[in-house]
Amino acid sequence: MEAALGRIVRLLPRELTLCFAYGSGVVRQAGQTGPKVLDVVVAAPNALLFHLENMRLNPHHYSSVRHFGPGLAARVQESGAAGLYYNTLLPLGNSEGRMFKYGVVSAPTLIGDLLDWNALYLAGRLHKPVSLLKEPEAPDLARALRQNLHSALHAALLLLPETFSEKELYMAITNLSYDGDFRMIVGENPNKVKNIVEGQMELFSQLYAPVVAAQSNYVEISNGEGCQDTSATGKLYHLTQLPRMPQVLLARNWNQQSRRKLDSEDTLLALAHSADTDIALRKVLRQIVWNSSVGQALKGIITAGPIKSIKYSMAKIAKMWQKN
Repeated sequence: MEAALGRIVRLLPRELTLCFAYGSGVVRQAGQTGPKVLDVVVAAPNALLFHLENMRLNPHHYSSVRHFGPGLAARVQESGAAGLYYNTLLPLGNSEGRMFKYGVVSAPTLIGDLLDWNALYLAGRLHKPVSLLKEPEAPDLARALRQNLHSALHAALLLLPETFSEKELYMAITNLSYDGDFRMIVGENPNKVKNIVEGQMELFSQLYAPVVAAQSNYVEISNGEGCQDTSATGKLYHLTQLPRMPQVLLARNWNQQSRRKLDSEDTLLALAHSADTDIALRKVLRQIVWNSSVGQALKGIITAGPIKSIKYSMAKIAKMWQKN
């Protein structure tokens, strides 16, 4: 596995801010059989310069977009959705015949999603255990990666009851970026969240143990069981720690429903005293995830090309039917 991932990294331009591998091809899921596609994301300081160099090194990775130059690739990458440009269904060229795909994101876009959950796309992937192939060197990116984990804990606790199991916590965290993803309706295994957590319990525990410890005034986990402060004070604390985009949408939705004009602070206070805090939060997270997942899928038709897009979609559907 390490050799295969190292080969992918060596294919790409050297100027990278971060590189990580994720998904079932890298971190095993429960019930998984056979080799999977290797999924990699690279963050580059400058999208245009990355595609300029990558088209020189790996022109065959690109669809017909390459004929219009790196400028178009960079514009497509940065246009809406999750700010990603994926090159897909690429042969690794080893004896196992494995395939890989990689997404390219600019470092500022990645940091924005980690801190604000503008798309909850890469932020969601980084809620789960991943394999870091290039550690972040920039302090702002390292801080954003840590903050993203704390944000995931705050959101998950708002969706959970007073007592819960450790497994239920990790499922709630994992589900933040799957609930609302249109791919979960067509083409994905409905047990995906459960399989991810069951196959990676130890890794989740290692990832979130320091995050939970930092919130010891509000949550405690011992011997696989958790309890939390679900008072209005506790809920208000978690609401104020959420990223910017969920807070903005919570305030907007609350004001639309109540036909009042409360500022963000008063809205969060009102939500903290509501019995439906979890319902309100789940609604806005689904909204964010739906918009980015649909937008990124449409962008994939351009970046992968129609033939690869059809092959990828058919493979997803075939896998779903095999699971049922």
